[in-house]
Parts: sequence; C-alpha cells; structure tokens
Amino acid sequence: MKFLSRGLYALILTIFFQTSLSAEYLYKDEVIFNPAFNAEVNKLGSELYEKTGISLRLVMLKELPHGSNIVQYEQELMKEFSSPTILLTFSEMDAKVDILAYPASLYEYFDKEQVLSPISSPVQAFVIALLNFDFSDMTSGGTILPLLAGKAKKGEVLGKYSASMFNGYADIAEQIADSKEVVLENAVGSANQTSILVVKVLFYGFIVYGIFLYTKRRLYARRQRLEQE
Repeated sequence: MKFLSRGLYALILTIFFQTSLSAEYLYKDEVIFNPAFNAEVNKLGSELYEKTGISLRLVMLKELPHGSNIVQYEQELMKEFSSPTILLTFSEMDAKVDILAYPASLYEYFDKEQVLSPISSPVQAFVIALLNFDFSDMTSGGTILPLLAGKAKKGEVLGKYSASMFNGYADIAEQIADSKEVVLENAVGSANQTSILVVKVLFYGFIVYGIFLYTKRRLYARRQRLEQE
C-alpha cells in the first residue's frame, strides 16, 4: 500500500511538472485547446529563451476580467514573471490583441507597431493611403490582425485564431533572434511570407493600375468638356 501511495504521488508530481512545463510559453489557453498548437508555441518559445534569455509568452483568453482592459490585465499578469518577459495577449470576446514587454528596453528588439498593424503589406498600405489621400502613416507588415480580420467558415474559427496568433508569436520571436544575431531552428521562416507577398503585390498592383486608368479617363473627360465650352 505504501509503495502504491509513493507511486501515485510520483505520478501526480510528474503530471504536474509536465503540465507546468507545457504551459510555460503558451501560458494560458482558454480558446484553442489544441495539443499541436501548444507544442509548437512551447517549442519555439523554449528555443528563444535558451538562446536569448527572453521569455515570450502567449496568453489566449476567452474574455477579459470584468472591469479591466487588456493593458491592465497584462500589467497585473506581468507581476508573476521575472524579467525579461514579453506578453502577447489575445481576448476573443473583447476582440483585442496587445503586446507588453518588461523591461521596456525589450521593445528595441522587435517592432510592436508593425506586428500589430492591421495592414499586411507595403503595397496594401500604399493603396489605402492613395484612396484616402493620406500618406502620414504607412505602417504595414501586420502578422496578426490581417488574419484575424479575415472571414472564416463555420468550424474554422479556431484555426483562424491559432494561425494568426502563432504567426504573430513567430514574427516577434524571429525579430528578437535577428536583433540578438542568433538563429532559431524552429523559426517559421520567410518562404511562405515571400510567396504571399508576391501574390499581394500582383493583386494590389492591378488595383493601382485600375485607379490610374480611372483617373486618367476622368481627367480626359473633364478636359474634353472644358474644350467644348
């Protein structure tokens, strides 16, 4: 009986240790519940920490606690960690995403505005600026919000969440690695992003060309009317 008790105790400790370990970088998940997603986040997070000493933690919330905004939640959660730590937080019901780094010097290693930009490519940024006649903010390269904003078929919403958040998580990790001049073996890489960028360049290129032709025709018609007068 004593042997059985010791064995049960050891099993409980093992399960607890494995659960704590697996939750280290996917720190909280109230949305996805996918072991493969968990494993990929923790694999990349572990390698980043081993090579840079920076903990990048992903927090997936169903909803923020009543009465708090996402920044307040992150600031309170940050008290549980020893620095340096970066929190990438997503709240499904609140439709909020944010990044908080402590100490603030960690922002030097990645571009928060770029990661959280709602615009995915420079071409898209140019087209939007052209349509709005406002070139004051051309920030692009967003790796989370463009995917989150995309439509998903019934049953594919969780896939959209996991893809967008892992995309952003990997983007931050790779930027930090580049800043620290280390190579991440588990990095997503730029091959897929390059292919997507090429497609976007072609697509938005046609849009710009269409706008050019439309403007040219309007100017031509206006000039014709002025000449007839």
